[in-house]
Amino acid sequence: MKTLTVRLPEGLVTQIEAESRRRKLSKSDVVRERLTRGGGAGLQQPLLLDAIADVVGSVDGLPRDLSTRKKKYLKSTGYGDKRTG
Repeated sequence: MKTLTVRLPEGLVTQIEAESRRRKLSKSDVVRERLTRGGGAGLQQPLLLDAIADVVGSVDGLPRDLSTRKKKYLKSTGYGDKRTG
């Protein structure tokens, strides 16, 4: 693999460093992934999770264990039962 040195704006470097720490990847891996993901356009687009982070977990009234016991809850509503008539 060849080495390429680039100069980036402070804000972009901060984003890359934060993503690197969060995902436990090297900064080089993050940059390579962003470049291949969108031909370089990915450098300025937020990650999908970052874009929807404010609404994740914002639905009230659902069981706290829904993700681990989804089959139980689906069965209790009759989901998947054969229809008659």
